[in-house]
Amino acid sequence: MRGVIIHAPGDVRVEDRDDPKIIEPTDAVIRTVAACVCGSDLWRFRGVDAVTEPAAIGHEYVGVVQEIGAAVDRIKPGQFVVGGFYASDGSCPHCRAGYQFSCVNKSGFDGCQAEYIRIPMADGTLFATPELPDETMIPSLLALSDVMSTGWHAAVEAGVTAGSTVAVVGDGAVGLSAVLAARELGATKIIAISRHASRQHVAREFGATDVVAERGAEGVARVKELTDGVGADAVCEAVGTNESMLQAIRSVRPGGTVGCVGVPHGVEVPARELFFANVGIKGGPASVAQYLPDLMQRVWTGRIEPGKVFDLHLPLEQAADAYRAMDDRDAIKVLLKP
Repeated sequence: MRGVIIHAPGDVRVEDRDDPKIIEPTDAVIRTVAACVCGSDLWRFRGVDAVTEPAAIGHEYVGVVQEIGAAVDRIKPGQFVVGGFYASDGSCPHCRAGYQFSCVNKSGFDGCQAEYIRIPMADGTLFATPELPDETMIPSLLALSDVMSTGWHAAVEAGVTAGSTVAVVGDGAVGLSAVLAARELGATKIIAISRHASRQHVAREFGATDVVAERGAEGVARVKELTDGVGADAVCEAVGTNESMLQAIRSVRPGGTVGCVGVPHGVEVPARELFFANVGIKGGPASVAQYLPDLMQRVWTGRIEPGKVFDLHLPLEQAADAYRAMDDRDAIKVLLKP
């Protein structure tokens, strides 16, 4: 089969790879219908995260089940499935508590930018659609594999509730998904922090009531201005830099919470500042399996269309172009079709 390999920063190639096979009885193999490039993939592409040897890359996917192991009960061949960006068994104490990323048997996996994928712990990881979806629905289902679930996690961890005021720091696919999540959870004022017109447009479509282009202290001042000097009840942080974290912390009201889902790089949390403001930080990798059934129903019924974050569709063979487009911010998020 064909699949994407990252060889070094800036060096992504599509190469022949061995077809995946069932290894454990809890495995499934799916034929990839669509995959995509994630903002977290760019950390390696940019050389921020080390690339020490060639490696398969990609962790977001939808597809059709080709084969299952002997112990797989819930998932059947021929089903169209969406899965999270890691494998979890769905039955351990952490999974039952709703934090599947901390599953005691968790298995991370890369290599989903490929024609076929082996999925460990298929019964706990994969979720089937009611029937085969229409082609137009595939981008939105693919968004559930990571970015929509991650944006939803940010909003949940930040404590977004009906009637609340929310600020979202970050205008990538996750940040835009957090805007949509805040709307769905009933926020009445949603402030998107974005400098880019195309992303501001999507944010507005997803429910943003206000857009702030400023960053740092100026951005914090604008959020305070829009909230009568109070600050947001909840802030979603979807970048992972020290600058974005400080902006999030300083934009939330005393007693509020920052839902942090940007993978931290060089972040230093000001503990005393948090302490004296009674501000909390929650978050981490999304509990995808916790959210997927509800989010899938919202997509299936047409209530949400998170696939609008995919503003560029390319064949898998043009994966290098996809990485460059996202790295150059020419695209919000790129969908890859094998």
